[in-house]
Amino acid sequence: MPDPQLTPIPAQPRSLADLFWSFTILAIQGFGGVVAIVQRELVDKKRWMTREEFVEEWAVAQVMPGPNVVNLAMIIGNRFFGLAGALSALAGMLCFPLLLLLLVVLLYGQIAQHPGVAGALRGMSAVAAGMIIASGLRLLPVLKTHPLGTLVSTSIAGTSFFAIAIFRVPLAFVLLPLGSLSMFLVYRQLKRIAGAQA
Repeated sequence: MPDPQLTPIPAQPRSLADLFWSFTILAIQGFGGVVAIVQRELVDKKRWMTREEFVEEWAVAQVMPGPNVVNLAMIIGNRFFGLAGALSALAGMLCFPLLLLLLVVLLYGQIAQHPGVAGALRGMSAVAAGMIIASGLRLLPVLKTHPLGTLVSTSIAGTSFFAIAIFRVPLAFVLLPLGSLSMFLVYRQLKRIAGAQA
């Protein structure tokens, strides 16, 4: 019996306005760190995509230039409404957060030297890191259905983590070889599966 969390659920934004306001609320809700919130909103609450689709689209968004979440918003907007949807999602991600950012910058300029502000920012960085880790852990079940399987996927992810976090290898030098290897392995596995089903 298939896992209901992993089966596609047909849902989509009702209009361009719905797309715009959904991404506006998402961007404001995750002000300073949308990454930790986007999966919960798009997969669990709105059900615009399955976990597998989220992982695939998130991977594409990460290798494209620009902010990952903005890239993802444009991908989703384009999926439902084409170019107009991509632009509507982009506007939702940027308009109100930009206004808030300008207000925060003005306020921060007045209180930046206060010791309590520095302590609060250090505390918030720990919370943001915890939210990102929690979001990653919630996506682990998707690896069961990945073409490479849990062991190979986890090995590649672990290698990436250690290279970047422990050995401080620049992202480009990790992404190019490991990303290329992953794409080659997935392509070969999907081709093998297609050949077996033919």
